Amino acid sequence: MPRPTATLVAELAAGALGSAALLAALALGLGLGPVGLVAGATAAAALVAVLVGAGVDRLGPAGRVTLARAVLGVGVTALVADPVSVAALVACAAVALALDGVDGAVARRRGVASSFGARFDMEVDAALVLVLSVHVAGLLGSWVLLIGLARYLFVAAGTVLPWLRGELVPLFSGKVVAAVQGIVLVVAASQLLPAVVAAVLVAAALAALAWSFGRDVVRLRRAAGTHPVRVRPALAALVTVAAGVLVLVALLTPGDLALVGPLTWVRLPLEVIGALVVAVLLPPRARRWAAWAGGVALGLLLVLTLFDLGFSLSLARPFDPVRDAVLLGNAYDFVAETSGPAVGTVVAVLVALLGVALLAATGGAVARLARIAGRHRTGALRLAAVLTVAWAVAWAGSAQLVPGVPLAARDASIRTVERTLAVQDGLRDQQAFEAEASVDAYRDVPGDQLLTALRGRDVIVAVVESYGMSALDDPALSGPVREVLADGERRLGALGYDARTGVLTSPVAGGGSWLAHATLLSGLWIDGEQRHRDLVASDRLTLPLAFHEAGWRAVAVAPGTTKAWPEASFFGYDRAYGAADLGYRGSRYSWSTMPDQYALAAFDRLEYGRADRPPLMAEIALTSSHGPWAPLPRTVPWEAVGDGSVFAPADGAQRTFESIFTTPAEQVREEYRRSIEYSLETVVAWTERQAVQHPERAPVLVVLGDHQPYPMITGPGASRDVPVSILSRDPAVLERIASWGWSDGLSPDAGAPVWRMDAFRDRFLDAYGPQP
Repeated sequence: MPRPTATLVAELAAGALGSAALLAALALGLGLGPVGLVAGATAAAALVAVLVGAGVDRLGPAGRVTLARAVLGVGVTALVADPVSVAALVACAAVALALDGVDGAVARRRGVASSFGARFDMEVDAALVLVLSVHVAGLLGSWVLLIGLARYLFVAAGTVLPWLRGELVPLFSGKVVAAVQGIVLVVAASQLLPAVVAAVLVAAALAALAWSFGRDVVRLRRAAGTHPVRVRPALAALVTVAAGVLVLVALLTPGDLALVGPLTWVRLPLEVIGALVVAVLLPPRARRWAAWAGGVALGLLLVLTLFDLGFSLSLARPFDPVRDAVLLGNAYDFVAETSGPAVGTVVAVLVALLGVALLAATGGAVARLARIAGRHRTGALRLAAVLTVAWAVAWAGSAQLVPGVPLAARDASIRTVERTLAVQDGLRDQQAFEAEASVDAYRDVPGDQLLTALRGRDVIVAVVESYGMSALDDPALSGPVREVLADGERRLGALGYDARTGVLTSPVAGGGSWLAHATLLSGLWIDGEQRHRDLVASDRLTLPLAFHEAGWRAVAVAPGTTKAWPEASFFGYDRAYGAADLGYRGSRYSWSTMPDQYALAAFDRLEYGRADRPPLMAEIALTSSHGPWAPLPRTVPWEAVGDGSVFAPADGAQRTFESIFTTPAEQVREEYRRSIEYSLETVVAWTERQAVQHPERAPVLVVLGDHQPYPMITGPGASRDVPVSILSRDPAVLERIASWGWSDGLSPDAGAPVWRMDAFRDRFLDAYGPQP
């Protein structure tokens, strides 16, 4: 390819300066934003790159007219991307279309007509029609894009049907139809006509275009002697396109589900620019090895990003490869319990195969694209130059198509650095946790000095699954839930109960209940499984152990525990009741093994109702408000609970956990709200029953949520706060926490203090016992 001459460079410089001046005028005069500037600058850079590679030494007078039309097309592109002025868009497009006949006339009059000039003119026309069709499609519907894509689809079809690339004698009617497309699109873009009239007009233009192309296809077929079909080039093109799409998905997929949308992948990744340059500069052998290594690394990054998406959906945080790897086994257990062991095994195998397939696919995709770039060095460098201009303009203008997601993307680079730092942080966290756990002001306090202000009283810690502050603050949820709490205040108040309520910040959201329980009971921040394992291997004084050492019988009621729970001895429980220990004979309710009403009734039968017992400290997990939150158990008279058979069959069909992702969001939110109401109402009813049946030993209650529900309930950006209440019939019990500033009643006020959940143990032990 000959080097560009000084004349061509001067002509292109004039076009580039004209484009820059036009974009600057649009920005200053009409407020064209960063997105429009990026689109316009990209179009201008692409124009220069194409002309540099066209192999001509100058444009000539006719080419300069076409170049002027192309500059106006740059303005149209910018105004379509950022439609700040319909009038300016129509004016630029109309002038560009009006000049369509001028360049040809100049070429014929000057005797400088050329195949390049005709092709240049045709490509500018096609690009302008495509850009206009994108704008009008936003007004009338995506079907309008067929007008802009028609020529490109025809060219693409030529790769499969080579006879479509034959020579055709231009017909006057074809020129008229082509001219009509631009005129009709400009008229529709002006929005001067009623939408129905504009749609009919554009549809007629599309029909005329289809007729024109159809006629050309018939003419080419008749002119061709044979009609071969080339399948392999088409398949190769499809594979290449698929490889490009996979690489873009790997580079641009965010780790937060809240940021995923139709425009998420319409961005400019910086890594592609660097990869194009490297692919051109490296020799073939080194390029092949580098491409496979980079592709596999990119595939690993994509796998981790998919884990991030899953964690953002279920736990409202990204995946930590160091501290969360153990959760993969827990995930299998969860699927096996909710959908059956066979389904769990199939899912585990599919996930493993998918991971391996992604690594291989991204490696092959990058290698294929690098090989193509190496074979087309000049084109790859021109593409890199265009993308560099676009990225630089987008970065300088902080352009965004999606709020919070920059158009100038460097996600893969940032995530790689973050992953590296996260691994280092995860390794350092274990040492930090050991230092935190070694400091315990209550480790050496004798048992007879612990919890002295609660001596002789039963203390029940009722943890309501997924009971977060969203249930009390979200306008779509809070009304009925607060009514249940207000009714509970009235009913329990009539029996002498009073309550104080505050807010705790849980270490988790969406799931990981055992981590929240461990944080509450240990006074340490347990936000990952590694910390949990280190905790249960330590000698930390937990709340149940403190009660045990102070003379209480400490028990746990955990209906969600379906396997052995060796950690129970660490927490200091004298007895831990799992699902199999509670004697339930009724129906399972989706994830929850039994209704909350039965769990509380079983606790009465097995522990609380016994006459010959010491004071009880019990932690009871209420699981009816665990996803998928349906079907919901019906409430029966307490005397009718029995062995739970009254609850069979379940009200409504069983639901898998995965169903919450396929059920309409409003229905899921409604079911969540009703489950919280059920659990809270059940706690109130049980407390009311005890106060009536055993007024001399009515318990002190701590009622709280373990974490917020999944982000599909709370929405993005929700806090991790949960409500916590202490209820007692003895004013002296609540007087001990008067300095906490908690709100009266069962609902926290807007100004209620917010503590981290790991602060609760020390504050509780301090309030109800002597200072350490």
